[in-house]
Amino acid sequence: MKEDYYDILGISKNATAAEIKKAYRKKALEHHPDKNPGNTKSEEMFKKSAEAYEVLSNADKKARYDQFGHAAFEGAGGFGGGGMNMDDIFSQFGDIFGSAFGGGGGFSGFGGFSGGGQRRVKGSNLRIRVKLTLEEVANGVEKKVKVRRKVQAEGVTYKTCSTCAGRGQVTKITNTILGRMQTATTCNVCGGSGEILDKRPSDADAQGLRIEEETVSIKIPAGVEEGMQLKVPGKGNEAPGNSVPGDLLVAIETKDHDTLKREGDNLHYDLYVSISEAVLGTSKEIDAVGGKVRIKLEPGIQSGKILRLRGKGISSINGYGSGDLLVHVNVWTPKELNKEQKEFFERMSGNDNFEPKPEKSDKSFFEKVKDMFS
Repeated sequence: MKEDYYDILGISKNATAAEIKKAYRKKALEHHPDKNPGNTKSEEMFKKSAEAYEVLSNADKKARYDQFGHAAFEGAGGFGGGGMNMDDIFSQFGDIFGSAFGGGGGFSGFGGFSGGGQRRVKGSNLRIRVKLTLEEVANGVEKKVKVRRKVQAEGVTYKTCSTCAGRGQVTKITNTILGRMQTATTCNVCGGSGEILDKRPSDADAQGLRIEEETVSIKIPAGVEEGMQLKVPGKGNEAPGNSVPGDLLVAIETKDHDTLKREGDNLHYDLYVSISEAVLGTSKEIDAVGGKVRIKLEPGIQSGKILRLRGKGISSINGYGSGDLLVHVNVWTPKELNKEQKEFFERMSGNDNFEPKPEKSDKSFFEKVKDMFS
């Protein structure tokens, strides 16, 4: 079971953005690979801290995590879903380390950096939208989408950047009243990759890249909601030289269902019955995400009655089972009557059996709403 992000950083759920950043910097510096060379436990803690910070420092992801826990990012992979790597950490959070480790946040010994401090550049992310039906949301689905992404052209070669000597960074020494200060910045010639274009095929652009269409499989877990974002690691654009690909970010959209309305993990269905069906009782076939289901209405059922079909709703993204299908019974009153029908109801007017006699078990509208949300 994955550790709680708040526990990893040693903070409470009420921590401010500044407190979250401070806690992460403390953990990152404590377990930084330059301070703990060859220590796999420190490396793992370094990655866990970065993953926790990536989620908790983002207001939207933090809100989803607080509501759904780790299940909010299941199927996403990469940041916000496990599988952290050093290239992601230093490309996104290197500025947090400041000058604590040579000025650039880099490190040596393993991961995406060489002994000389070369940083592997990460390609840009791609973003797409995927629209799901209610059935796909309820059961989970695997989607195959075509993505046009930049990849290194076949036959392209790169050579070491002479400006930074392959390190991806250039250092500058400045004399101050406090002494000589050394700072490191990303090389503006190679963009931090440490390499520049050597041979370029005819079908490649100025960076040695070309556009290629690829079919990508996306596993979408059951219970996702509109606005959620999944990540497919390594399926974004590639970058020149010794780089790592960006990610494919998948925004979830949902289609409206004809008869079912979603509310959290529960579904709602409006069932209309005639006066005679309400009086005599009947059985009805209604829509559910798994297909049609038949329900029985007892004689004398009242308009506004809510029937609960347990487990017929949406699967919880937290893995806590499924919600319910709530059937709202509405007795349909005809607006026009023929002579015979009108005479019948006139005879029944004032009849003791047709007078409203609500029982204690017949809940008011407000009580029904309260029960529905409890």
